[in-house]
Amino acid sequence: MGYKSLLTVVTDEGFLDSTIDHAAAVAACWDAHLDVLAFGVDRTQTGYYYAGADAIILQETLDRASKDATALAKAAKERLNRFELRSAVEEGVAQLADIGRHVAGRARFADMVVLPKPYGPDRGVELEPVVEGALFEGQAPVLVVPRASDPSSKPKRVVLGWNESAEALRSVRAAMPILKEAEAVHVVVIDPPQHGPNRSDPGGMLSQYLSRHGVHAEIDVLTKTMPRISDILNRHVQDVNGDMIIMGAYGHSRFREAILGGATRNMLELAEVPVFLAH
Repeated sequence: MGYKSLLTVVTDEGFLDSTIDHAAAVAACWDAHLDVLAFGVDRTQTGYYYAGADAIILQETLDRASKDATALAKAAKERLNRFELRSAVEEGVAQLADIGRHVAGRARFADMVVLPKPYGPDRGVELEPVVEGALFEGQAPVLVVPRASDPSSKPKRVVLGWNESAEALRSVRAAMPILKEAEAVHVVVIDPPQHGPNRSDPGGMLSQYLSRHGVHAEIDVLTKTMPRISDILNRHVQDVNGDMIIMGAYGHSRFREAILGGATRNMLELAEVPVFLAH
């Protein structure tokens, strides 16, 4: 079984073409239906104006966001006309603090959410909560695509970050259609534990699990020679000429359901190939 229902979100006309192109390419790979959410975002924070001004300013910002949503939806439909696939465009308006909840409601019924890289020059502050909403509240796997990467979800060489966590295992299961299509899968284990049932065969049980699905994986045991796990994974992607990284998404927060943890954020900041995440 592949991915039959895909979702993407556009909030910025400057990134609309690349986001639609990537999502459409993924949809074409899997013969999937693509839903596009065109969100006008009210990025202001209410409560910081003089008394009596809140209602007036709020209405103005919402009107502006509504116009942005209409323009984004029109541009998305025009871009989608370049592709032969089943698709639909929906427009909406959301305040910055609430956009994650709106995305999560749609992501719950998507097999995969394709989103632009949330960090980098000229990227809006809303892109991070869009990713978080899809991953943590929407519980959907997310494919984060750098602007300059190849728009495809059937990579030939995959690097799979494995640390035996529940998040990593969920990413493996969610990415199984991709793994089965890949020509080479490199399971990367960094500094495996010196004690425990898997100390003599790190990644062995995962390799057996994958082989029963027809995935022939290589176990690459690496030493932590750099401060951050993301640096080691990205370097290994270059070493094996990888096309995609698959890993668990980690989060932490006492006030929200979750926010992206440091390791996940670092990976999304640095990666030059698409990153498949599941939580």
